[in-house]
Amino acid sequence: MSPARIFVTGAEGFVGGHLLAALRQAFPAAVLLGMDETRLDVTDRAATFAGIARHAPDVCIHLAAISAIAMAAADPARAWNVNLFGAINVAEAILAGAPDCRLLFVSTAEVYGGTFRAGAALDETAPLAPMNLYAATKAAAEMALAALVPGGLRLVRLRPFNHTGPGQTEAFVVPAFAAQIARAEAGLQPPVIAVGALTPERDFLDVRDVCAAYVACIECFDALAANAVLNIASGTAVSIGSVLERLLGLATRRIETAVDPARLRPVEIARALGNASDAARRLGWRPRFTLNETLQAVLDDARRTVVA
Repeated sequence: MSPARIFVTGAEGFVGGHLLAALRQAFPAAVLLGMDETRLDVTDRAATFAGIARHAPDVCIHLAAISAIAMAAADPARAWNVNLFGAINVAEAILAGAPDCRLLFVSTAEVYGGTFRAGAALDETAPLAPMNLYAATKAAAEMALAALVPGGLRLVRLRPFNHTGPGQTEAFVVPAFAAQIARAEAGLQPPVIAVGALTPERDFLDVRDVCAAYVACIECFDALAANAVLNIASGTAVSIGSVLERLLGLATRRIETAVDPARLRPVEIARALGNASDAARRLGWRPRFTLNETLQAVLDDARRTVVA
């Protein structure tokens, strides 16, 4: 499909900025909503209903969320309010004011949680077993929205694995490493990076590839089954230590590492890996960017931030 009006909740966030650029390129004639005066506070039910009815989008990509695990744990009430009840508000507003609108709900691979302990690459049939509050809010939102499908909600649920890129905050591991390297290069901190556990393996993606998957999902939406679920994953697990080594290899000076006890947490999941063969088959999507290209982009962005 070629949508005329696309609403992006959370457009002001890290992924939102990249997604808006991808949408402008893919659908140049479409009106993009969710910025400035069209922005929704999804926790405000009345305003969400009014906004959706007024703008009548034919696609809504629901990104708005408390997405950092530590941030969600620090304020559980807000995390539930935004991640669960905000999602319900958006879905019910669509049913009430724009019933033909297609909803892309951006969940997370974190919902698989304890199931990752099997060590295999998980596909969409893997049981949900959230192990942190953020994951629990997203799993609950998935179930709540799925319950609205029989009532007419046009829904696709997306489960992206770890993704990074320019603009992501230091609450996430890759930009946290990159920011320390950039500050060390600029002489703003000693040439030592504080690290936590380096052995866990994760499935990393470039945010640009993730946004390309969302675009492909819009294009293919009408051919997907009702309440379809799609993993967005690279299919390759890389250790946190390997990510750090690659970033250090891009540094302009020698930088050491030191374990920071405050960053050490029990390693509950040694390896988290996704199977995105359904996305490849149904959307024609595969990642294009290598991990090294992604890390270079994040480090270059951190350097610009330091200079600014």
